[in-house]
Formats: sequence, C-alpha cells, structure tokens
Amino acid sequence: MEGLTLVAKGAEADLWLDPDWNGVRALLKRRGKKKYRHPELDRDMRRLRTLHEASIIHRAKGAGVPTPVIYQVDPDEATIVMEFVEGEKVRDIVKDLSGEERHKLFELIGLLAGRLHRAGIIHGDLTTSNIISSADGPVFVDFGLGEVSNETEKRGVDLNLMHRMLTSTHFRHTEELFTAFKEGYREGLGEEAEEALERMAEISRRGRYVERE
Repeated sequence: MEGLTLVAKGAEADLWLDPDWNGVRALLKRRGKKKYRHPELDRDMRRLRTLHEASIIHRAKGAGVPTPVIYQVDPDEATIVMEFVEGEKVRDIVKDLSGEERHKLFELIGLLAGRLHRAGIIHGDLTTSNIISSADGPVFVDFGLGEVSNETEKRGVDLNLMHRMLTSTHFRHTEELFTAFKEGYREGLGEEAEEALERMAEISRRGRYVERE
C-alpha cells in the first residue's frame, strides 16, 4: 500500500488513508485474506461483505443519515474507497462539551439512530467510537457489522450497545446523554421506538443475569 498511511487495523479489515486519491483525501477499507479459510470461500466472503457494507452505507444515506461518500467499490479486491470524514470521534469530545452541547449532540445522534432503524438498518456496532463529529454534524461510520432488519430484538441490541458504551466510557454523563438520545430516537423511529427501548432494557437485564451466574 505504497503512499498510504495505516489508520486502523481491525479483525476483519484495515483502514488506510490516501492523501491524494484523484485529488481528494480518501479512506480505503480493505478486507484482508484469512488463511484459515478455504481460498475460494474466503474470496467470496470478502467480496460479498464488501458489497453488503457499501449497500448498507448507501441505504443509510438515503434514509437521511450522514455517512461517508463512497467513491469506489472494488469487490474483487474487497476494498471500499470512501470520503475521509474530517472531525473527531464523539467518544473523544464528550468531556469537552457543555451540558447544552452534549444534550443537542446526543438528541441528534438518537434521531439519526432512529432513522436508521426506521429504514430497516441495524448498525451492528452503534457506539460513540463509530460516530464522527464533523463541522456539519455527526457522521455514522463503520457499517461492517451492519444488516438489513426490522426485528425488535436487533434494534434492542443496537441500543444496548450504545447504552453500554455510555455507561463504561462516559459514566459521568450516562443518564443525561441517554435521556437526550432517547428523545431523538423516539422522534426518528416513531411509534415503534418504545418497543425497541423496552427490548433494550430486557437485553440489559439478561446480560446482568448471565454475569451473576
């Protein structure tokens, strides 16, 4: 990957920064080969997952959720070339915001999460690490675990991930942040929001019960 800078190395894919991809800064997400899988199966899996993620990102944008612009998809190389979103992870800025700023930000994040679910999109890793605070507002990134579903259970899992992240990483502000998030989520999803939130609470209780066991 000559001329590129490794930004992040993940279990499934690596992120590379290209400072001049056709005149723009771009992020390349490439799924690497897995030697423990049969070569043909591995190729097919990486190809399909690349196409699936690109489709999810496109669908999210159509639902009114800010996501990176996709410049190119190369399924044979299991690579997505997309916009490099300027900004900071929401995870890293919460502590520096005023109470009013935190409320507005998380109400908006909740609204966008509700739009995702209303469009039948499950993010799969809905945390403040996968939302970038840009000059134009929050941008949702990393849909590698995303899927298309309207199942209440899967919506609840998404919400539980967000709540767990707030509890562990932003524990000083968990209640206020999730209260703001829920306000926006109810607006974004509509009448099905309460069912999803109730399922989130049930999933959380299940987790605590397993931990005690």
